[in-house]
Amino acid sequence: MKICPSCRRELPEISRYCAQCGQRLHADPVEIPPPLPSPPPATPGPGQLNIEILYGMVATLSLAIIFPPWETPPSQAPEFLGLHFILSPPAADAVVSRLLLTIELVTIAIAGLYGSFLFRQKKP
Repeated sequence: MKICPSCRRELPEISRYCAQCGQRLHADPVEIPPPLPSPPPATPGPGQLNIEILYGMVATLSLAIIFPPWETPPSQAPEFLGLHFILSPPAADAVVSRLLLTIELVTIAIAGLYGSFLFRQKKP
């Protein structure tokens, strides 16, 4: 049996051309090296997160910690003071709303991670 040097198909001895690829077969047997393993197919990766949005998220989280949401003192009717204290500070016995601060920080973190994933840089 002859082996086609192009497609490695086994052919009868009387064949002059390969029936599969049409390659001309040599009269003398040709020593063919074993085929090299093919590299794995390149699959595009998921991409890299957008680092600018992550930096923005960290800056926003820092601002949320520096300027937390305030509530009225426990002796008064409950009221959210928000960021009003930047221009006029809240009363001396006003408290930082831990629940609102937690909600604010979690929301900023989730929005930042989702935004950096949504606007990630695609790999070519």
